[in-house]
Amino acid sequence: MHVDIRKELTQIKGGMAGVAIIGAMAVMAISAPLLAQHDPSLQTRFAFESPSVDHWLGTNHVGQDIWSQFVYGARTSLLVGFLSAIFSTCIGALLGMSAALIGGLYDRIVMRVVDAFIVIPAIIILVVLGAYFEPGVWNLIIFISLLGWQWGARIVRAQTLSLKERPHISAARSFGASPFYLTYRHIVPDLGPILLVEFVYAVRRGIFMEAGLAFLGIADPNVISWGMMIHDALQYCYMSVWRWWLIPPGVALSLTIVAITLIGYAFEPVLDPRLRSEVDAAN
Repeated sequence: MHVDIRKELTQIKGGMAGVAIIGAMAVMAISAPLLAQHDPSLQTRFAFESPSVDHWLGTNHVGQDIWSQFVYGARTSLLVGFLSAIFSTCIGALLGMSAALIGGLYDRIVMRVVDAFIVIPAIIILVVLGAYFEPGVWNLIIFISLLGWQWGARIVRAQTLSLKERPHISAARSFGASPFYLTYRHIVPDLGPILLVEFVYAVRRGIFMEAGLAFLGIADPNVISWGMMIHDALQYCYMSVWRWWLIPPGVALSLTIVAITLIGYAFEPVLDPRLRSEVDAAN
């Protein structure tokens, strides 16, 4: 199934807005060394400074420049979100397709594992793992990836079961096509739209989980992220500095989540044709 990404994003109002917001966040993250006024980890004696020409958003409790931490924090949040989404989508696709194609005992085992991962709240497992393992960005990416593949695996399995009975795949099988050829030549391309939507929502899940763990104080305190900035700022909410310290990362995090949701919503008609008619009627 071919997907015209530009068409899908422009069909629903807000799709391009979501892309614009994510693009702006990505540009800020990439350009952090150019946009930052100071080293974000540099501690000075000028704590709780008000916004000024030298410090656009002031300084925090250890004299670090808040603006510099804000732009560098975008890197951590987006890195965790996108990399965990890539890994979890690949894991879900691999297990879902293999379960549908192999079937039998292997299929039943995989689906029971999927059910177990769905029932157990991922955030609780992440909290426990964070207490026993050394906190770090890569550990966090791995944990989120290993705990976020189950829904994608279930959807991919259901779609693969449907696809392998399609006439063109049955015809290719009758001509002697190998399972490997059928998978990469027919099934994987037809799963593209589903994997795309799953990836979009996995990005949102990764960013949200990273911010939530940092907010709870479980993440690495030496890693700069929007969630860690919110966690630190809330400890000094009785001081006027909290407005410049808490609001910018909170707004940026909220905008990023909303933008990803808008992008995912724009792609949903690809999966459900009934939504296509509703979109066409609204336009």
